Formats: sequence, structure tokens, C-alpha cells
Amino acid sequence: MKISLIAAFWLLIWVATWAKPPALIPAPRRVVWTNEAFRLQGLIRVLTPNAQARVVADSVVAFLRQQGTKAQTVDSGSAQAGAQVVLKLEPMGAFRDKPEGYSITVSAKNIQLTAATERGLFWAYRTLQQLVQPGPPPSLAGCQITDYPAFPVRGLMHDTGRSFITLDTLRAHLQQMSRYKLNTFHWHLTEDLAWRLASDSLPQLTEAIHMQRDPGGFYTKAEVRGLLQFAHERHIQIIPELDMPGHSAAFRRATGVDMQSEPGKKWVKSLIREVCALFDAPYLHIGTDEVAFRDSTFVPTMMGVVRACGKEVIGWYPGGKMDSLAIRQLWMSARKPLPGMRVIDSRDLYLNHYATQADLISLFQRDFCDVPEATPRHLGAIACIWNDRRPASTAQLERLNGLYPILLTFAERIWRGGGKPETQTGVVLTDPAAFAEFEDRLLTHKRLHFSQKVFPYVRQSGLHWRILGPFPNGGNLSASFPPEEGNLHFPAVSATGATVYMRHTWGPSVVRAYLPDPKPNHTAYAYTEVYSPKAQTVGLWVDFHNYGRSEKDAAPPAGAWDHKGSTLWLNGERVPPPNWQQAGLRPQNLEQPYQNEPYEAREPIAVSLKPGWNRVLLKLPVGSFSTPEYRLVKWLFTCVFVRREGAHWETADELIFSPEQSPKKL
Repeated sequence: MKISLIAAFWLLIWVATWAKPPALIPAPRRVVWTNEAFRLQGLIRVLTPNAQARVVADSVVAFLRQQGTKAQTVDSGSAQAGAQVVLKLEPMGAFRDKPEGYSITVSAKNIQLTAATERGLFWAYRTLQQLVQPGPPPSLAGCQITDYPAFPVRGLMHDTGRSFITLDTLRAHLQQMSRYKLNTFHWHLTEDLAWRLASDSLPQLTEAIHMQRDPGGFYTKAEVRGLLQFAHERHIQIIPELDMPGHSAAFRRATGVDMQSEPGKKWVKSLIREVCALFDAPYLHIGTDEVAFRDSTFVPTMMGVVRACGKEVIGWYPGGKMDSLAIRQLWMSARKPLPGMRVIDSRDLYLNHYATQADLISLFQRDFCDVPEATPRHLGAIACIWNDRRPASTAQLERLNGLYPILLTFAERIWRGGGKPETQTGVVLTDPAAFAEFEDRLLTHKRLHFSQKVFPYVRQSGLHWRILGPFPNGGNLSASFPPEEGNLHFPAVSATGATVYMRHTWGPSVVRAYLPDPKPNHTAYAYTEVYSPKAQTVGLWVDFHNYGRSEKDAAPPAGAWDHKGSTLWLNGERVPPPNWQQAGLRPQNLEQPYQNEPYEAREPIAVSLKPGWNRVLLKLPVGSFSTPEYRLVKWLFTCVFVRREGAHWETADELIFSPEQSPKKL
């Protein structure tokens, strides 16, 4: 009887363990789950074929030891009985045309990782890390995986020219990039505010007196070499950017000359040679955007210097005129790439403009470079964070830009490819089942791997709304319409999400939102019914503007939610806004950080829900789409009930959001 009970106990553990397969991000091209499990206990031999694979083998051994095993590396010729992990490099095998591709087979006693290159083996190891199932003892889920990326360039850009970011922070971000198979770090090192890279030929560039933000913050060459080694070990290439000849006021302050002057060009040539000698990537990014050219020879001259150093040129597009050999990084949707142009996509990939909850949906659904997968001309994409508005801290930079949830979503889409143009899908959830499946994986990673990190994303696939109107308000943002009196019987648009755009920041010609033809001087309403199983107090995240991290957005006036007259009612009672720490602030420059204006930066409002159905109604007026308070008016709302779970806020999952008062959870 005792044996039977023990067997039944372990059967229940096995069933619970296998109720769901591991949450893999990015999802592999092909995965077949089996009913086997590789137990992480005792001695495990890791067999490596040659020195090239030894580095990956050492990483596998370290990972297995962290799980409590006695793993050790052995030569492939010394195989013995017992649990083992075999690494195989097959340059002419199945992945000969896919240098980052790999396969994994996990059975009860054996694991095999196969790839054509060391990088492919490394990505196999990164997937292996995500296969851990809880114990005791822990195990690796039995499976057969075949995988490779859709695009060769999968990256993140940090603007350290404007705001200095410490090496510890950069290493932390590179570590997470590598975990999710992002392989490119675009390092924007120079700006009007500061020049952050030490120079032997022009040491005055990094003197604190010439820096207008974070004086004294720069990177020595030794520190750069250390970060390059850190990135190399994680199979990330670092592409440096020296922005020229625009965004270079710091250069002008330090040297007393403009880059386009004759002495300026001489110094720039010297700096290019220094940087090319320091960095090992085959590229140098030279910027060339947002500047008036007085010297038509500047760009071709500097391109020639870069190429003489054995590097390829990358430049922004639109930007300076370059030949067809240059790679262009796209940043403006209105300017289509020219025929034959090699491109990296950063259009609508500026995280500093993202409303995390809604734009994450758009990112999950979109394509890159207007193609489903790479071609010789379509290389991939880089997500960018611009720090025009001074961040209060690294945590605020991560929180307001939704760095980690956006990074994981970007990693999923850029690895797998596919997607549709944002004009077709955008922030409108078009495939609820696919998104809900991804959201489950994303929140699993939040729980398992980001429990002590900033991760401002909550479940939203079950939050359903109706949008009424919009009603013409003639420019009177306080005008009242029938929904305020309880009349909700108007044609409605269904919407889903914790943040819902009526009109996206860039308008429907760039990103689709929920209103098909949004116009200024209108008032929309959104409502839902929220079922609570009991009377309870919960937190409420609510906002009516997304505060741009590169904008001089004004703080709301005291007693108001925003500068548009937005209003929220819960069960007919108006919900008052928080006490703003900078009420009424209209910043004259970009040096005043946000405080509690963004909802992510403040405690949720405590509200009471009654048992049964609770009505939420939001008034959403808009005047012009550009005002003195907001250069970029965001016609949106954020509204979600949350509670604290550990270090994070999470959606109050027992609630049902249903405008129709449907009794079942959607």
C-alpha cells in the first residue's frame, strides 16, 4: 500500500510537471514534446568534439552544475554509460546554410545539441536552459527541436550619448539579450549633450566641462575592450555609432570647430580610425541624420575612411546621401527605402514612444523590413531607446520604456519572422488565441526569470472594452455626451487590452488603432463591466497619456488626469487622480525627469469593488493631435485592476472584464 501511495504521488508530480511544456522564448521553428525527461542529478558527462565547441561545453557544464548535478566535460572519444550531453559541430550538415541554426534532442539518458557553427551551438545551449522542469529532482523536458532565425540582425540600441549608462547596466542588458538570442548591440556613443568614448587623439572630448548631462560619464578603451569580451562570450556583436556631422555639439565644444570644417574633418577621420581599431565588429555606424549639409563631400569622404579600415558603413535613412554599398537603418515610416538598398529596420521601434501594454501587441503582430524573413537586402531590425528626456534612474529607464517585456516580445518576432504590416494589425489585437498563448509564455518568464527585475507588463488578453462614438466636440473638451448619463446604446467598437489606443501616436497611415478614421476635436467613451466574486479593495492602474521619454510632456494640473479633460467613473462615482508631485509643470527643457506622471511610476489607486458586476466608464476627449502640453498627443487610455505579487504588480485575475456581462471568463 505504501509503495502504491508513493507511486501515485510521483505520478501526480509527473502529470503536474507535464501539464504544460516549458515556455520557450523565442518559440522554436519546430518542437515535438515527448513523454521523457532527462533528470538533473548525479554525474552527467558533456562530450565535446573539438576546441571550437569547448567554450559552449563549459557553459553547458556550468548550467548543469547550477541545477545540482556533477557535470563534467570529457572528450567525445571517451563516451561511457550513463547520462550524457553530446555537442556536435557539423559545418556541412543540415544547418550549413543557416549559421545560427541548431537542433536539440532530449531523451531520458541523452541530450544532443547539433549545429554548423559555435554560435548555433550557443543558441542551442540558450534553449536548453529554458527546458528546465521543477523537481525533485529537476529535469529537462524531453523533446526534439529544430530551430533557426528569420533574420541575421536582431538588436537593441542604447543612447548613451545623451544619458550615461553604467557598464554594469549594459552588461545586465547584454546578458538578457543573449538569453533570448538577440545578437546585436548598437552603441550610440556620441550626441550633442556629450561624447562618451575616450580618444587618444582628442582626449578633451570626454572632459566633464564639455558634457551637458552626466558630466564625467564616459567609457575608457579598457572598459570598451572588457565589454566587447563580455559580448563576444555571449555571441553579441557591438556596433559603435559616431553620429556625424549632426548631433555633434559636444565635439564642437571640445574642439572649437564644426565637423564639416576642414580641421573638423581631419579630426573626424582620426576618430574613425581609432574606433575601427578598437571595435571588432565589421561595421561602423556614422549616423548622418537630422543635419544640414554644407559640405557635400563629407559623407563620401568619411565612408571612404571607414572602408579603408576594412569596415562596412551603416547610416540612418533618411540621412546623408550614401552609395548602394552602405547599409541604411530605417527610422521614418514615411520614407520608403530605395530599390536595392540594404536595410535594418527601426521604424516604429523607438521604445521611448511606446505605451508598453498596447505597443507590445503591435510588436508581436508586426513584420520587419516589409518581408517575412531575411533576404540579402533585408537584414533585420534594431529596437532603440532614445533618452532625450533625462531619466531619473536606470530603473526608470527600464520601467517607462518597458525594456524587458518589449525585449522578449521583439526577440520572439524577429527570430520567428512573419507578421503583418502595422497598418493592417497595429495595436488592434487581431489573433487573440495566438497572443494569449505568447502572453502565457511571457508571464511565465516574468515569474521565473525577472522576479527581482523591472518588468512592467500585466496580463491583458482578457480585458474587453466597448468604445462609443466618437462625438464631435467642436474643440470643447468639457462637452458632455449621452454615455455620461448612462446611455450606452450607440454603435461600438470592441477592443482588448490594458492600454487601448483610439489613435496611435503616428496615426493610421503608420500604425492601425481602434478607431478607423480618428479626427481631432472629438470625444470617445470606453466602458466595460467587471465581475468581482466578492467585495474587495484592489489597485487600479489608470492613465490617459503615455509620457514620451524623448518629449517635454507637461505634468497634469492638480485635480485633473491630464490636459484633455479625461475622466473615469467606477460604479457611477468619479475616480479622482493622484496628487501629482510636479502638478502643472511645463518643462522648458528636457532635463527635468518624470516623477509620478506615468502610471508605471506610481502606486496604483486603491478602489473598492462590490460583489457582482461593476461598471467602468471612461471619457476620452481630444482636441488637436499636437498641443503646447503634448507635442505628440496620445489618444489612449490605460485601465487595469492589479494587486501586488512579490516585487511586481499583476492583473487581478479573478475579475472578468465583459461589456456584455458574460458570466464566463473570456
